[in-house]
Amino acid sequence: MPALLRPALTALGAACFLSAASFASSGVAFAQAKQQPAPSQAAPAQQTAPAQQPAPALKQIALSDKQLEGVLAAQKDMDAITEKLPENTAPDQKVIAQLDDVAKKHGFAGYDDYNNVVDNISLVIGGFDPATKKYVGVEAVIKAQIAQVQADKKMPAKDKKEAIDELNEALKTPAPAVENKGNIDLVGKYYDKLVAALGDDEN
Repeated sequence: MPALLRPALTALGAACFLSAASFASSGVAFAQAKQQPAPSQAAPAQQTAPAQQPAPALKQIALSDKQLEGVLAAQKDMDAITEKLPENTAPDQKVIAQLDDVAKKHGFAGYDDYNNVVDNISLVIGGFDPATKKYVGVEAVIKAQIAQVQADKKMPAKDKKEAIDELNEALKTPAPAVENKGNIDLVGKYYDKLVAALGDDEN
């Protein structure tokens, strides 16, 4: 359900958010789903314009407590809508309108605004070590995940190779640096709640 991470972060979303922040990948997947219908939408539509670009850049913003609390509060309503969507199916205009309403109800300008906040949260959370809950950076998280996968004796060889290939690919496509360093402390403060709320999509 988080928005997501546009191509630069997409490989990252697939890998880096793989185990650690399953929360973030749920955002990545949903954001991508959200963006898929964009090409069929009217080009003049201001709100959907960013989704129509081939590789829109993540618009980094300084997050606030109010925004994070809004994301957490909106989660149940967002999930109620997105859970009904068939897997790998982009939401239609009616669904996007419902998501827009939920976003507005929780203090966002609209669904795009909500998604941008989730994108920023995902960018930061992707650099948190899930074991220590400390920010170590995306590269360190991916390298730790590669080591975990390599050490996993129960994982089938084929799955292990795929996971390691994905993680190595993510290392080649680094996420942008977090521009607003205050976001790291803020996301850290809400880390458990964010992972619990946004990670449910993966279960």
